[in-house]
Amino acid sequence: MGDALTALKSRLADVTSLSQINALLEWDLQTQMPPGGAEARARHMSVQSKLVHEMFTADETGRLIEAASAEVSGADYDSDDASLLRVARRDYERERKVPADLVAEVTRTTTLAHDIWAKARANNDFKSFMPSLQRIIELKIRVAECYGYTDHIYDALLDTYEPGLKTADVTAMFAGLRTELVPLVRAIGERVDAVDDSVLHQDFDPERQRQFAELVIRRFGYDFSRGRQDRAVHPFATNFSRNDVRITTRFDPRWLNPALFGTLHEAGHGMYEQGIGEELEGNILAGGTSLGVHESQSRLWENLIGRSRGFWTFFFPILQTYFPDQLGRVDLETFYRAINRVKPSFIRVEADEATYNLHIMMRFELEVDLLAGQLKVKDLPDAWNARSQTYLGIVPPTDTLGVLQDVHWSSGLIGYFPTYSIGNLLSAQLFEKAVEQNPTIPEEIRRGEFATLLHWLRENIHKHGRKYEPPELIRRATGEPLQSRSYMRYLKSKYGEIYGV
Repeated sequence: MGDALTALKSRLADVTSLSQINALLEWDLQTQMPPGGAEARARHMSVQSKLVHEMFTADETGRLIEAASAEVSGADYDSDDASLLRVARRDYERERKVPADLVAEVTRTTTLAHDIWAKARANNDFKSFMPSLQRIIELKIRVAECYGYTDHIYDALLDTYEPGLKTADVTAMFAGLRTELVPLVRAIGERVDAVDDSVLHQDFDPERQRQFAELVIRRFGYDFSRGRQDRAVHPFATNFSRNDVRITTRFDPRWLNPALFGTLHEAGHGMYEQGIGEELEGNILAGGTSLGVHESQSRLWENLIGRSRGFWTFFFPILQTYFPDQLGRVDLETFYRAINRVKPSFIRVEADEATYNLHIMMRFELEVDLLAGQLKVKDLPDAWNARSQTYLGIVPPTDTLGVLQDVHWSSGLIGYFPTYSIGNLLSAQLFEKAVEQNPTIPEEIRRGEFATLLHWLRENIHKHGRKYEPPELIRRATGEPLQSRSYMRYLKSKYGEIYGV
């Protein structure tokens, strides 16, 4: 290994460690920190993010990238060193465009905004959150202008989460989905009474919910010796190492779904990070290659596995032992149909598979309008309700159930939402390929065994970290680009059988 490459790796390892420390502060902010600590935490994280940015974007980093590139010239494309140089150069050239003071201000503003949002959500008080959101939008517009764009300002922020993706690509993806999804949802809606989910709305002790959900994700392969689960206002996953990966959930004592499927969802994220190649630990290649690929993992384990009949063939008798009074006399088929009931809902994270993408479409359109100056923050609740009526046929009775429900805007995650729909499409595409190459997987799921599936995901997705950009990784894993064919085939087959459509 050359001197420049050694020095670059050491420098990037320090940048990674400092970034992970900031992630730890963020985890504490959302799970443990007392509300009174918000001002101090904003100061801590602002300083930390500025230091990370300055160290990474310094001239010395650029000099080392150039010198190290000469040292590894001719290295195999798939090698860790060649991949490290590709990713480092791409990140460096992008982040050099943003001033460190702006990075610090974004961090300070969003850190303070989290507690303001949480209180506003609890009190159904959008006006109290509005100044923070206005400032966040202004700052994100400045960041987007620094990055630069050719076609639409939204492209610059979308690229942060899904490298190379354009607003036009997302628009086309949603247009294609609407063509098949809307008629499917409409057909199901005509038979809405065919499924009864009342068995899910009973008294379910939160502690028993937690115990069962954690039993399930242990079976999946989520390693609690390298992870933990806590409570948060809005569920999320984070990590500070492949050996310290944390997830969160929230509980509803009168509804089984939120904590159970939220835990399965976040465990999918967690297992991705735990599966990053050990040799990538501590450098910038460690971590998911994009949010869309990340969401494919959470949606796969939550839905294609966790809402499948085969899965519950094994786990429903176990769940009945946790809640004998509530579920002891319920048969498997009734329960399976209940957890797959299609009904437009206010809360995205609790939405069924058929209507979920409609939630994402409306958020995408709102974000695009906000960044383009075609929608003012003060008008956001009304715009939200209007689109909810258009896409879902329902209007939230409160802002808590509407515009205030997601944590993303308070965190400055503008451009993030489309990755959920990308994850939906990719989850079915990956699962279909895994089963094609390992036909025993469905039967193993019926036995509560997941090692074959997890191994396939480890080998084809997880272990590579950020070595390959999303389109390349998807093609390597499945032999074709991202497509909606597998996803729509899955939805039509599953819900066609449940609803007779």
